[in-house]
Amino acid sequence: MNKTELITLAAENSGLTKKDTERVINAALDAITNSLMNDEKVQLSGFGTFDVKVREARTGRNPHTKAAIEIPATKVPVFKASKAMKDLIGK
Repeated sequence: MNKTELITLAAENSGLTKKDTERVINAALDAITNSLMNDEKVQLSGFGTFDVKVREARTGRNPHTKAAIEIPATKVPVFKASKAMKDLIGK
């Protein structure tokens, strides 16, 4: 499912127009993104948790030349599904 399909399905289920639904979904995604940019965790009960993890700097290898390269530390967004979500999907 892509964003357009999500908006269409959410609009059908909520009774809102597609434009209003798109605004709501965009606002929710912006709020989640801004929280993660500020290193804040976002917990949605029954759905899951969005968080930011730090990947430590490490040494990697160029697969073509086998030369060692330094990979810098970076922050990456992660999502962990809630137990309720895991139980629903696992059925």
